[in-house]
Amino acid sequence: MTDLVLLPGMDGTGELFAPLLAALGPDVATTVVRYPDRAATYDEHVAVARAELPRDRPYVLLGESFSGPVAVKLAAEAPRELRGLVLCASFLTCPNLLLRALRPLTPVASPKLVPAFVAHHSLLGPFATPALRELHRRALAHVSSRTLTARLRAMADVDVRDALRALDLPSLYLRGTRDRVVAGRFADDYLALARHGRIVDIDAPHFLLQARAREAAHELRGFLRAAAP
Repeated sequence: MTDLVLLPGMDGTGELFAPLLAALGPDVATTVVRYPDRAATYDEHVAVARAELPRDRPYVLLGESFSGPVAVKLAAEAPRELRGLVLCASFLTCPNLLLRALRPLTPVASPKLVPAFVAHHSLLGPFATPALRELHRRALAHVSSRTLTARLRAMADVDVRDALRALDLPSLYLRGTRDRVVAGRFADDYLALARHGRIVDIDAPHFLLQARAREAAHELRGFLRAAAP
């Protein structure tokens, strides 16, 4: 089966992939990219991820939330072994107009200032469990406010629509039907631009890969099999 390269959400640690990795099992070869804890642009995140890509075997690239634009930018470089692209709960342009309007305030608007119960309501909603809340807490503990606010600024300015439009490879968008962070219309934007794209809706919150790991793993296995050379 084709390898799976996982690009993490806004925390950048890769720790939140634990439920998905358990659901995929040992027979799916995975690479988890982990971003350094430093303020960086999208292009700098792309450079970190590029260095982790397999060079001698086929793979599929998955960008979760913040990393969707990273995955699209990497795919646009047409790496020789890339066989497909997956976006999960992600976006091609700024995911919230309010974020763009408040961009000047991002240096003092760290997500760490958001009360935990508010964050969990947005990210997990009724799917929250003590284990998932603790997993999220541990992931954020490894990331500085400076890094998180830099990622907010990057999200406010991002636009990878042209890069996606130019891609000529199979792609998939996993959409959580109860996502309170990234609106469902962003999946529709993706479908309008992707040449060989499709959407799979899952009854899930923004943290789709965590709250519905088994369902996500099922869809990913099917995509990986179809993308096999």
